[in-house]
Amino acid sequence: MNKLTAYLKDSYKELVQKVTWPGWDQLQQSTMIVLGATLMITFVVWVMDFAATGSMKFIYSLFK
Repeated sequence: MNKLTAYLKDSYKELVQKVTWPGWDQLQQSTMIVLGATLMITFVVWVMDFAATGSMKFIYSLFK
């Protein structure tokens, strides 16, 4: 039980004293970067899916 208590105390101490939390401006900037990257990756995956679907429909139409 002493190990658990020591672990919890050390974890709390690390979170309060040693961790540098981002400010509001940095948090907003990071959020916009993540949002932009997510939208870009989503668009790329959509284009790849659209192209794959079109090519598969074309290939299937050749064998009908």
